[in-house]
Amino acid sequence: MDGGYNLQMGQRLRELRLERGLPQGEVARRLSVSPAYLSLLEKGKRAVQLPLLFRALELYGVALAPFMAGLGEPPADEGLVKLLDEPLLRPLNLTEEDLQVLGREPKLATTLTALFNLYKNTRSQLEHLLHAVARGGAEGSDEASDGGLRFDYSPFDELSDFLEQHGNWFKALEARAEELRRDANLGLRLGSRELLALLRGRFGVEVRFVPPSEDSTVVRRWDPAAGTLTLSTALFEQRLTFQLAVTIALRLFDEERLHERIFAETGAAERSADTRTLLKVHLANYFAGALLLPYDEFFGEVTRTRYDVELLTSLFDSSYETVAHRICNLSDPKKRGVPFHFSRVDAAGNISKRYSQTGIRFPTGTGACPKWATNISFLTPSALARQYSVFPDGATYFCFAKVLASPDQGSLARGTVYSIGLGTYADNAKYLVYADEMPFADPRKMAVPVGTTCRFCSRADCNQRAAPSYKYAFRVDEYTKKDNFFSPLVSSDEVGVRVPASTPDETEEP
Repeated sequence: MDGGYNLQMGQRLRELRLERGLPQGEVARRLSVSPAYLSLLEKGKRAVQLPLLFRALELYGVALAPFMAGLGEPPADEGLVKLLDEPLLRPLNLTEEDLQVLGREPKLATTLTALFNLYKNTRSQLEHLLHAVARGGAEGSDEASDGGLRFDYSPFDELSDFLEQHGNWFKALEARAEELRRDANLGLRLGSRELLALLRGRFGVEVRFVPPSEDSTVVRRWDPAAGTLTLSTALFEQRLTFQLAVTIALRLFDEERLHERIFAETGAAERSADTRTLLKVHLANYFAGALLLPYDEFFGEVTRTRYDVELLTSLFDSSYETVAHRICNLSDPKKRGVPFHFSRVDAAGNISKRYSQTGIRFPTGTGACPKWATNISFLTPSALARQYSVFPDGATYFCFAKVLASPDQGSLARGTVYSIGLGTYADNAKYLVYADEMPFADPRKMAVPVGTTCRFCSRADCNQRAAPSYKYAFRVDEYTKKDNFFSPLVSSDEVGVRVPASTPDETEEP
């Protein structure tokens, strides 16, 4: 769904909640979602699914039609024109004249546009679900047990799948970035001064700096038609440099159609216009990383420092997250790096960025395993968290994570706090400087048992389980108490009683 619809719909749902004096936690409980997820919906950072929307409107006592008509969307004709790019609507052969007729009824047009975006998102999820069920029946796979049935499949998931299919490495972008560096005679270390000069001189871009606004959090706005770039003065040097590099990428994309050629050569999915836009955004970010951290030099330093991310940030004067991203691009067959998975997680366990080159299955729409290194890192935010972890299928990884915090007005609650995690196969730990003090001598004792997410985890005796697993039939026995209330009762539990090293308070409630 278009981000504007998400934001408008989320804001309106928040207004309805506040008008009725309902606390966020109470509404979340009645809608059967977490308060954190409801907060994301109200901020427009998650798409509102049709079933949830219907329940919310029923709770607030508002009919669907007036709700849709009152969203305050952009002009109806603008929203309708976007529908011409939708593959799902092409069989209708809508013309611009047809849209003009609809545009004469703004409320009707706005409602139709919003409903179509809701339908498109829901249909995408259903198609993925049916595909997963078909695979399970045809191949005998047990996708439901490991999170394969993803009910909230979205364009963001399509983006992740596309990157994993292509190893998150794009030769054409690497070559074009290197060519630009050579033609512009750029040095190895680039800062905002060099990129500003490049934009203004070579590309003729007018760059403006404006103070941040209390009404908007936009930090970069590129107007390709006017050739004007507007940036917030609140951007610190590393973020400013990266946004300038992204603008250079977008400028080249529009001139040379670099991204279009990659779509054509790699067979990029075209399920919706949203997916292609997300791919373009990612490829622009990829180009920016390739421009700031040239492959050969970066690969050489990564190898020399043995993946010391913190040291690499100093060597290249770049942010920790940018360096971690770039490490995941080292898939050139001639100079291939260690395969990694990457995740960015907040304090509530929500994964806002993910990439897997190791086959690890990240949860979607649910909280991640609390025993993962990225989550454990919040316990020691001033130190790097390091961990060997083993999944139920026996796959073992070495992972490390670091908490990055950006306070706002001296407050972390107002600012942002994320954990950036990287992991690779346990056998590759010897290539990482962070594992020198942790030789994998005894896998059984050293590896922390983890899972994907509680709902799809097959561990029957996890002391941190937060919900029953779909893998087991739900069964309650008032005469038998396990260490964790949500741990399933299995046949081995009938043999004897195992007393854990640390028994929780027996007065706990389920």
